Amino acid sequence: MPAIGDNSSVVWLLAALATLWFVLLMAAPFLPGPLSALYMIGAFICHQRPERSFWLADVPLPVCARCLGIYAGVVVGALATPFLGLVRRARMTMIVATVPAIASLLVEWTGMGHPSNSIRAMTGVIAGSVIAAVVLATLHYERCAPRQPNAPNRPPTPI
Repeated sequence: MPAIGDNSSVVWLLAALATLWFVLLMAAPFLPGPLSALYMIGAFICHQRPERSFWLADVPLPVCARCLGIYAGVVVGALATPFLGLVRRARMTMIVATVPAIASLLVEWTGMGHPSNSIRAMTGVIAGSVIAAVVLATLHYERCAPRQPNAPNRPPTPI
């Protein structure tokens, strides 16, 4: 059962917007005229290297495979958010979710290998889905795990 709260409509709106953005990215090679501006928008957020992009209809998508994976992950994470339980260790969870993407970057930058576009996309999906789910889940403050006191038995400091 989805969690219902004051911000659930905001979460669903953001999920709808993320889905629209992903669909537009996937449809970009088939869109005429003004909607091809997606490639200009993509240039602001991505390097758009053709060899690192997926292609549809012999045209590269407006963003690289990793960015596309991140956007796909945001859709998955946003749609999953209403069904999440209590969020614990949000920062650590998001950091761990980026480890595969960072590892693939390091492998490439050090010359140890050249990850495929599928690997790039999957690392993006992992990071995008986890980060989106955690960030959107924090809109429901009651689902955030309360902080534990550092020293629960410490007496107050006299002034």
